[in-house]
Amino acid sequence: MVAVDNLDLEIQDKEFLVLLGPSGCGKTTALRCIAGLETPDAGNIYIGDRLVNKISPKDRDIAMVFQSYALYPHMSVYDNLAFPLTNKKLPKQEVDERVKKAAETLRIPHLLKRKPRQLSGGEQQRVALGRAIVREPKVFLMDEPLSNIDAKLRFLMRVELKRLQRDLSITTAYVTHDQAEAMTMGDRVAVMNGGALLQVSTPAGTYHSPSNTFVAGFLGSPPMNFISCSFIDKDDRAVLDAGTFTLDVSELAAVIKEKSTSSELVLGVRPEDTLVQEDRPRGDEVEAEVYVVEPLGAEIILDLKIGENIFKAVATEGSVPTKIGDKVWVSFRKKKIHIFDKKTEKTIV
Repeated sequence: MVAVDNLDLEIQDKEFLVLLGPSGCGKTTALRCIAGLETPDAGNIYIGDRLVNKISPKDRDIAMVFQSYALYPHMSVYDNLAFPLTNKKLPKQEVDERVKKAAETLRIPHLLKRKPRQLSGGEQQRVALGRAIVREPKVFLMDEPLSNIDAKLRFLMRVELKRLQRDLSITTAYVTHDQAEAMTMGDRVAVMNGGALLQVSTPAGTYHSPSNTFVAGFLGSPPMNFISCSFIDKDDRAVLDAGTFTLDVSELAAVIKEKSTSSELVLGVRPEDTLVQEDRPRGDEVEAEVYVVEPLGAEIILDLKIGENIFKAVATEGSVPTKIGDKVWVSFRKKKIHIFDKKTEKTIV
Protein backbone atom coordinates (compact mmCIF):
# COMPACT_ATOMS: atom_id res chain seq x y z
CA MET A 1 0.00 0.00 0.00
CA VAL A 2 1.30 3.46 -0.97
CA ALA A 3 1.11 5.99 1.89
CA VAL A 4 1.96 9.05 -0.22
CA ASP A 5 1.67 8.83 -3.99
CA ASN A 6 3.92 11.04 -6.13
CA LEU A 7 3.60 14.13 -3.93
CA ASP A 8 4.80 17.30 -5.68
CA LEU A 9 4.57 20.25 -3.31
CA GLU A 10 6.53 23.46 -2.76
CA ILE A 11 6.22 25.36 0.50
CA GLN A 12 7.16 28.99 0.02
CA ASP A 13 9.60 30.89 2.24
CA LYS A 14 7.97 32.08 5.51
CA GLU A 15 4.66 30.51 4.46
CA PHE A 16 2.18 28.79 6.78
CA LEU A 17 1.05 25.76 4.75
CA VAL A 18 -1.58 23.40 6.12
CA LEU A 19 -1.74 19.75 5.06
CA LEU A 20 -5.42 18.85 5.45
CA GLY A 21 -7.19 15.54 5.09
CA PRO A 22 -8.85 12.63 6.91
CA SER A 23 -6.97 10.09 9.02
CA GLY A 24 -4.77 7.84 6.92
CA CYS A 25 -4.58 10.20 3.93
CA GLY A 26 -0.78 10.49 4.05
CA LYS A 27 -0.36 13.96 5.51
CA THR A 28 1.65 12.88 8.58
CA THR A 29 3.80 10.57 6.44
CA ALA A 30 4.59 13.54 4.19
CA LEU A 31 5.58 15.59 7.24
CA ARG A 32 7.76 12.78 8.59
CA CYS A 33 9.53 12.55 5.22
CA ILE A 34 10.39 16.25 5.43
CA ALA A 35 11.66 15.69 8.97
CA GLY A 36 13.76 12.68 7.94
CA LEU A 37 11.80 10.26 10.14
CA GLU A 38 10.60 8.39 7.04
CA THR A 39 12.54 7.72 3.84
CA PRO A 40 10.70 8.21 0.53
CA ASP A 41 11.03 5.43 -2.07
CA ALA A 42 11.65 8.00 -4.80
CA GLY A 43 11.98 11.74 -5.31
CA ASN A 44 13.93 14.50 -3.62
CA ILE A 45 13.30 16.73 -0.62
CA TYR A 46 14.87 20.18 -0.50
CA ILE A 47 14.99 22.59 2.43
CA GLY A 48 15.99 25.86 0.83
CA ASP A 49 18.54 24.96 -1.84
CA ARG A 50 19.86 21.96 0.10
CA LEU A 51 18.97 18.37 -0.86
CA VAL A 52 18.29 16.63 2.48
CA ASN A 53 17.36 13.06 1.48
CA LYS A 54 20.57 11.65 3.00
CA ILE A 55 20.87 14.16 5.84
CA SER A 56 19.88 12.97 9.34
CA PRO A 57 16.87 14.59 11.07
CA LYS A 58 19.05 16.40 13.62
CA ASP A 59 21.04 18.10 10.86
CA ARG A 60 18.09 19.28 8.74
CA ASP A 61 17.59 22.48 10.75
CA ILE A 62 13.92 21.74 11.43
CA ALA A 63 11.88 21.67 14.64
CA MET A 64 8.91 19.34 15.02
CA VAL A 65 5.96 19.75 17.40
CA PHE A 66 4.05 16.52 18.02
CA GLN A 67 0.47 15.83 19.01
CA SER A 68 1.66 14.30 22.30
CA TYR A 69 3.92 17.29 23.27
CA ALA A 70 6.71 14.80 24.18
CA LEU A 71 7.89 16.75 27.24
CA TYR A 72 10.39 15.22 29.67
CA PRO A 73 8.35 14.68 32.89
CA HIS A 74 11.36 14.74 35.25
CA MET A 75 12.63 18.09 33.93
CA SER A 76 11.43 21.59 34.76
CA VAL A 77 9.92 23.76 32.03
CA TYR A 78 13.22 25.65 31.87
CA ASP A 79 15.20 22.45 31.34
CA ASN A 80 12.70 21.18 28.76
CA LEU A 81 13.16 24.38 26.80
CA ALA A 82 16.91 24.33 27.22
CA PHE A 83 17.41 20.67 26.30
CA PRO A 84 17.79 21.09 22.49
CA LEU A 85 20.41 23.78 23.10
CA THR A 86 22.40 22.08 25.85
CA ASN A 87 22.37 18.96 23.68
CA LYS A 88 24.21 21.04 21.07
CA LYS A 89 26.65 22.19 23.77
CA LEU A 90 25.87 25.87 23.27
CA PRO A 91 27.30 28.35 25.81
CA LYS A 92 25.27 28.57 29.02
CA GLN A 93 24.59 32.29 28.61
CA GLU A 94 23.23 31.83 25.09
CA VAL A 95 21.02 28.98 26.28
CA ASP A 96 19.65 31.15 29.09
CA GLU A 97 18.96 34.07 26.74
CA ARG A 98 17.16 31.90 24.18
CA VAL A 99 15.05 30.12 26.82
CA LYS A 100 13.95 33.37 28.46
CA LYS A 101 13.21 34.96 25.09
CA ALA A 102 11.02 31.99 24.05
CA ALA A 103 9.26 32.04 27.42
CA GLU A 104 8.47 35.76 27.02
CA THR A 105 7.21 35.20 23.47
CA LEU A 106 4.84 32.48 24.69
CA ARG A 107 3.98 34.31 27.93
CA ILE A 108 5.15 31.46 30.17
CA PRO A 109 8.09 32.91 32.17
CA HIS A 110 6.14 32.23 35.40
CA LEU A 111 6.11 28.51 34.57
CA LEU A 112 9.85 27.96 34.12
CA LYS A 113 10.36 26.24 37.50
CA ARG A 114 7.37 23.91 37.21
CA LYS A 115 7.30 20.29 36.02
CA PRO A 116 5.04 19.22 33.10
CA ARG A 117 2.64 17.43 35.45
CA GLN A 118 1.88 20.78 37.10
CA LEU A 119 0.77 22.35 33.80
CA SER A 120 -2.55 22.44 32.01
CA GLY A 121 -2.88 21.05 28.49
CA GLY A 122 -2.56 24.51 26.99
CA GLU A 123 0.53 25.30 29.07
CA GLN A 124 2.16 22.02 28.04
CA GLN A 125 1.44 22.91 24.43
CA ARG A 126 3.18 26.26 24.85
CA VAL A 127 6.23 24.55 26.33
CA ALA A 128 6.35 22.13 23.39
CA LEU A 129 6.21 25.13 21.03
CA GLY A 130 8.87 26.90 23.06
CA ARG A 131 11.22 23.95 22.73
CA ALA A 132 10.85 24.28 18.95
CA ILE A 133 11.28 28.08 18.99
CA VAL A 134 14.55 28.10 20.96
CA ARG A 135 16.23 26.15 18.19
CA GLU A 136 15.55 29.00 15.73
CA PRO A 137 15.08 26.50 12.88
CA LYS A 138 14.51 27.13 9.19
CA VAL A 139 11.28 25.11 9.24
CA PHE A 140 8.56 24.31 11.80
CA LEU A 141 6.79 20.96 11.32
CA MET A 142 3.60 20.60 13.38
CA ASP A 143 1.62 17.36 13.56
CA GLU A 144 -1.90 18.05 14.91
CA PRO A 145 -0.50 20.01 17.89
CA LEU A 146 -3.92 21.22 19.10
CA SER A 147 -5.88 17.97 18.98
CA ASN A 148 -5.42 17.13 22.69
CA ILE A 149 -6.78 20.36 24.16
CA ASP A 150 -10.38 21.43 24.74
CA ALA A 151 -12.41 23.33 22.15
CA LYS A 152 -12.24 26.78 23.77
CA LEU A 153 -8.48 26.63 24.28
CA ARG A 154 -8.01 25.23 20.79
CA PHE A 155 -9.73 28.33 19.40
CA LEU A 156 -7.40 30.61 21.38
CA MET A 157 -4.29 28.62 20.46
CA ARG A 158 -5.13 28.85 16.74
CA VAL A 159 -4.86 32.62 17.04
CA GLU A 160 -1.65 32.39 19.08
CA LEU A 161 0.02 29.98 16.67
CA LYS A 162 -0.80 32.11 13.66
CA ARG A 163 0.50 35.26 15.37
CA LEU A 164 3.62 33.46 16.53
CA GLN A 165 4.43 32.14 13.06
CA ARG A 166 4.01 35.60 11.56
CA ASP A 167 6.18 37.23 14.24
CA LEU A 168 8.96 34.66 13.86
CA SER A 169 8.70 34.51 10.04
CA ILE A 170 9.52 30.78 10.01
CA THR A 171 8.32 28.53 7.20
CA THR A 172 5.72 26.18 8.69
CA ALA A 173 4.09 22.94 7.55
CA TYR A 174 1.09 22.12 9.74
CA VAL A 175 -0.84 18.83 9.65
CA THR A 176 -4.50 18.67 10.69
CA HIS A 177 -7.78 16.89 9.93
CA ASP A 178 -9.72 19.91 11.27
CA GLN A 179 -10.92 22.09 8.41
CA ALA A 180 -11.59 25.02 10.78
CA GLU A 181 -7.89 25.04 11.72
CA ALA A 182 -6.90 24.86 8.07
CA MET A 183 -9.19 27.70 6.97
CA THR A 184 -8.29 30.06 9.81
CA MET A 185 -4.54 29.45 10.04
CA GLY A 186 -3.13 28.58 6.64
CA ASP A 187 -1.75 30.94 4.00
CA ARG A 188 -2.43 28.01 1.70
CA VAL A 189 -4.18 24.67 2.21
CA ALA A 190 -3.02 21.40 0.62
CA VAL A 191 -5.89 18.89 0.64
CA MET A 192 -4.93 15.20 0.60
CA ASN A 193 -6.88 11.97 0.37
CA GLY A 194 -5.77 8.39 -0.21
CA GLY A 195 -2.13 9.43 -0.36
CA ALA A 196 -2.76 11.88 -3.21
CA LEU A 197 -2.57 15.66 -3.27
CA LEU A 198 -5.92 16.89 -4.60
CA GLN A 199 -5.64 20.68 -4.44
CA VAL A 200 -3.35 23.44 -3.18
CA SER A 201 -4.81 26.92 -2.87
CA THR A 202 -5.63 29.71 -0.45
CA PRO A 203 -8.32 28.87 2.11
CA ALA A 204 -10.84 30.97 0.15
CA GLY A 205 -9.78 29.43 -3.16
CA THR A 206 -10.12 25.90 -1.82
CA TYR A 207 -13.53 26.66 -0.31
CA HIS A 208 -15.09 28.57 -3.20
CA SER A 209 -13.40 26.75 -6.11
CA PRO A 210 -12.89 23.11 -5.04
CA SER A 211 -11.22 20.84 -7.58
CA ASN A 212 -13.53 17.87 -7.04
CA THR A 213 -16.36 16.48 -4.90
CA PHE A 214 -14.03 15.31 -2.11
CA VAL A 215 -12.50 18.74 -1.57
CA ALA A 216 -15.94 20.36 -1.84
CA GLY A 217 -17.43 18.01 0.76
CA PHE A 218 -14.48 18.03 3.15
CA LEU A 219 -14.39 21.82 3.55
CA GLY A 220 -17.36 23.55 5.11
CA SER A 221 -19.49 23.07 8.19
CA PRO A 222 -22.20 22.03 7.59
CA PRO A 223 -20.81 20.26 4.51
CA MET A 224 -21.91 20.91 0.95
CA ASN A 225 -25.19 19.40 -0.25
CA PHE A 226 -24.82 16.96 -3.16
CA ILE A 227 -27.54 15.57 -5.41
CA SER A 228 -27.22 13.39 -8.50
CA CYS A 229 -28.90 14.77 -11.60
CA SER A 230 -29.05 14.50 -15.38
CA PHE A 231 -28.16 17.24 -17.83
CA ILE A 232 -30.88 17.86 -20.41
CA ASP A 233 -30.30 20.31 -23.26
CA LYS A 234 -33.39 20.70 -25.40
CA ASP A 235 -35.17 23.49 -27.28
CA ASP A 236 -32.61 26.16 -26.32
CA ARG A 237 -33.12 25.39 -22.63
CA ALA A 238 -30.71 23.40 -20.46
CA VAL A 239 -31.67 22.00 -17.09
CA LEU A 240 -30.35 19.75 -14.36
CA ASP A 241 -33.02 17.14 -13.67
CA ALA A 242 -32.79 15.83 -10.10
CA GLY A 243 -36.03 13.87 -10.31
CA THR A 244 -37.93 15.85 -7.70
CA PHE A 245 -36.99 19.20 -9.26
CA THR A 246 -35.21 20.79 -12.19
CA LEU A 247 -32.78 23.68 -12.22
CA ASP A 248 -32.34 25.91 -15.26
CA VAL A 249 -28.64 26.09 -16.20
CA SER A 250 -28.98 27.44 -19.75
CA GLU A 251 -26.25 30.02 -19.16
CA LEU A 252 -23.84 27.21 -18.18
CA ALA A 253 -24.78 24.80 -20.98
CA ALA A 254 -21.69 25.43 -23.13
CA VAL A 255 -19.28 24.85 -20.24
CA ILE A 256 -21.11 21.72 -19.10
CA LYS A 257 -21.08 20.20 -22.60
CA GLU A 258 -17.40 21.00 -23.00
CA LYS A 259 -16.18 19.57 -19.69
CA SER A 260 -18.55 16.70 -18.84
CA THR A 261 -17.90 13.08 -19.84
CA SER A 262 -21.63 12.23 -19.88
CA SER A 263 -25.03 13.65 -19.01
CA GLU A 264 -24.78 12.29 -15.45
CA LEU A 265 -23.72 15.10 -13.13
CA VAL A 266 -23.72 16.07 -9.44
CA LEU A 267 -25.15 19.37 -8.22
CA GLY A 268 -23.40 20.85 -5.19
CA VAL A 269 -24.83 23.66 -3.08
CA ARG A 270 -23.45 24.92 0.22
CA PRO A 271 -25.96 25.28 3.09
CA GLU A 272 -25.41 29.06 3.27
CA ASP A 273 -26.37 29.27 -0.42
CA THR A 274 -29.54 27.22 0.10
CA LEU A 275 -32.30 29.80 0.59
CA VAL A 276 -35.46 28.98 2.53
CA GLN A 277 -38.75 30.93 2.36
CA GLU A 278 -42.16 30.41 3.88
CA ASP A 279 -44.14 31.65 0.87
CA ARG A 280 -43.53 30.50 -2.67
CA PRO A 281 -42.01 33.25 -4.84
CA ARG A 282 -41.78 32.93 -8.62
CA GLY A 283 -38.85 31.06 -10.07
CA ASP A 284 -36.98 27.77 -9.58
CA GLU A 285 -38.17 27.24 -5.99
CA VAL A 286 -38.58 23.68 -4.74
CA GLU A 287 -41.06 22.52 -2.13
CA ALA A 288 -39.46 20.95 0.94
CA GLU A 289 -40.37 19.71 4.39
CA VAL A 290 -38.58 20.72 7.60
CA TYR A 291 -37.09 17.41 8.73
CA VAL A 292 -34.76 18.36 11.62
CA VAL A 293 -33.91 21.69 13.29
CA GLU A 294 -30.45 22.31 14.79
CA PRO A 295 -30.35 25.58 16.82
CA LEU A 296 -26.98 27.34 17.02
CA GLY A 297 -27.96 30.55 18.77
CA ALA A 298 -28.15 33.37 16.24
CA GLU A 299 -28.30 30.83 13.40
CA ILE A 300 -30.13 27.58 12.84
CA ILE A 301 -29.35 24.63 10.60
CA LEU A 302 -32.40 23.24 8.85
CA ASP A 303 -32.43 19.70 7.50
CA LEU A 304 -34.89 19.83 4.64
CA LYS A 305 -36.45 16.83 2.92
CA ILE A 306 -36.77 17.22 -0.83
CA GLY A 307 -38.16 13.96 -2.21
CA GLU A 308 -35.84 11.32 -0.75
CA ASN A 309 -32.93 13.74 -0.38
CA ILE A 310 -31.96 15.69 2.76
CA PHE A 311 -30.58 19.20 2.18
CA LYS A 312 -29.00 21.35 4.87
CA ALA A 313 -29.62 25.08 4.95
CA VAL A 314 -28.33 27.80 7.26
CA ALA A 315 -30.84 30.48 8.27
CA THR A 316 -31.11 33.31 10.79
CA GLU A 317 -33.11 32.40 13.87
CA GLY A 318 -36.75 33.46 13.48
CA SER A 319 -36.52 34.15 9.75
CA VAL A 320 -38.28 30.97 8.57
CA PRO A 321 -40.62 28.30 9.94
CA THR A 322 -38.72 25.92 12.20
CA LYS A 323 -41.35 23.42 13.23
CA ILE A 324 -40.69 19.87 12.09
CA GLY A 325 -43.13 18.99 9.32
CA ASP A 326 -43.58 22.59 8.09
CA LYS A 327 -43.64 23.11 4.33
CA VAL A 328 -41.14 25.63 2.97
CA TRP A 329 -39.78 26.70 -0.42
CA VAL A 330 -36.13 26.26 -1.27
CA SER A 331 -34.01 27.97 -3.93
CA PHE A 332 -30.29 28.17 -4.63
CA ARG A 333 -27.99 31.09 -5.27
CA LYS A 334 -27.32 30.42 -8.95
CA LYS A 335 -23.91 32.11 -8.97
CA LYS A 336 -22.77 29.94 -6.06
CA ILE A 337 -23.76 26.47 -7.28
CA HIS A 338 -21.15 23.82 -8.12
CA ILE A 339 -21.52 21.17 -10.81
CA PHE A 340 -19.36 18.05 -10.89
CA ASP A 341 -18.88 15.23 -13.38
CA LYS A 342 -20.41 12.18 -11.72
CA LYS A 343 -17.91 9.75 -13.28
CA THR A 344 -14.65 11.63 -12.71
CA GLU A 345 -15.87 13.64 -9.66
CA LYS A 346 -14.02 16.65 -11.07
CA THR A 347 -15.42 20.17 -10.98
CA ILE A 348 -17.17 21.43 -14.11
CA VAL A 349 -18.52 24.71 -12.70
